[in-house]
Amino acid sequence: MAKGNGVRWRRVLAVWGLIVAAETLQGVLRQLWLVSWLGELPARQLGVVSGVLLILLITWVTRRWLRLRTPAQQLQAGALWLLLMLLFEFGLGTLLGYPPERLLADYDPCAGGYLGLGMLVLLLAPWLLDRGRRRDGD
Repeated sequence: MAKGNGVRWRRVLAVWGLIVAAETLQGVLRQLWLVSWLGELPARQLGVVSGVLLILLITWVTRRWLRLRTPAQQLQAGALWLLLMLLFEFGLGTLLGYPPERLLADYDPCAGGYLGLGMLVLLLAPWLLDRGRRRDGD
């Protein structure tokens, strides 16, 4: 895959694959254990928090390997992750038989859905962690 503007797209896709795998495992574990204990909505809300932590951890661990040097590169990578994650979320949700209203409710803060915030973190994670790296002299 061409580097284009200096972004190593294969690496960006590989890291997205790690994020999807971690988020999927987190979702399965949430369904198996947390839903019966907390209830559906609180478990999904807690899932957003743990999902954000997973995104930040994976991005932080792979940040040097990704070599996203400029804010434009970082935001392009985050935008691709966001697009792919939305396609994955809605594709899997549809495949599992969830109605569109249920899928969209996860993004509606008035309905208790915080997934939009998680997606915002996914978009900005490469840029946010680079900001911290620069401050720390990493």
